[in-house]
Amino acid sequence: MIKKITLFLLGLLMLAPVGASAAAESKIMIDMHYLVVSPAEDGSTNMMNMVNYTNTDPSEYKGDGKSGAVLTVTLPEGSTSLNFLDGKIAMEQTEKGFITTDPIPGGQTIVLPYSYRMPAGKEINLTFDYPAQIMQVLVPEGMGSIEFKGAEATNQGLFNFEDQKYVGYSVESIPANEPVIMIYNKDIQPKVDEANQAGADKGKENVVTKQSPAFHNPGHLRMWYQSPLKSFNPHVLMIVLAAILIAGISYFSYFRLKNRAEAERLENDADEKAFKLLMAKQNTIMDKILELEDTYGNGLLTEEEYNAKIDAYKQHLVKVKLGLRRFVE
Repeated sequence: MIKKITLFLLGLLMLAPVGASAAAESKIMIDMHYLVVSPAEDGSTNMMNMVNYTNTDPSEYKGDGKSGAVLTVTLPEGSTSLNFLDGKIAMEQTEKGFITTDPIPGGQTIVLPYSYRMPAGKEINLTFDYPAQIMQVLVPEGMGSIEFKGAEATNQGLFNFEDQKYVGYSVESIPANEPVIMIYNKDIQPKVDEANQAGADKGKENVVTKQSPAFHNPGHLRMWYQSPLKSFNPHVLMIVLAAILIAGISYFSYFRLKNRAEAERLENDADEKAFKLLMAKQNTIMDKILELEDTYGNGLLTEEEYNAKIDAYKQHLVKVKLGLRRFVE
């Protein structure tokens, strides 16, 4: 189950925005924080996190310079069983959470996967050490619901992944050090909200009429009978000229629209091919991650070999993510 959730979160991070503008006082921005909440076997609440931290500054970020910490992660009070899921990133546990000690290159994003447990039935007070653009909270269908305090959350319905559905909640624009309180209840399932679409009333157009002036002006008639075209019926001639003008405009518009449609079709075909290629690469990489985890779990790889390969796959994921960025923004 944990491996599937890890892969699910990695896939979601592929579509998360990269390098969002941060507040002026913070060089670090949380682009996307995914949190899967589910009941643990011992009755506690399992909290699995996958977080995007972006260095918005062009220079390397080494922390505040007051300690050896680069990133500081504060966990909710009462949390236990911290499990850091990426052995490649150096971290140290603290009284209030953990810190990382590896510098972050300028303009780069790192992903921190970790999990911990919370006592059941109590408020979960989340505090972010850096501004967070979006937090997505996911609960497996049938495993409870979440109530938020101190933050406006949007219920996003169901996410589907490998025959498992997740109820999604979204909280946006969370300032640093501002608490977001969650109450998770595994026994209360979320209500299904039905969107009511109200039909718009169409107003009736008012018709304004006025008396028309005389159709022909005497001066215009005199000019017509003095012109070389006086032998033609003026009304028939106007109809012919109008037909020629309309035909010319239609001809020009038709071929202009046709050329534009052809250009758009070619561009869309190229974009579709590029998108399908990137999605195929994504699926291949994620399959490789599953295969690597199984191989490592069976003891066929050393920890060093596993860390080297998982790091390479993550680098490929970042590249694909950058490629998909222009299709999802």
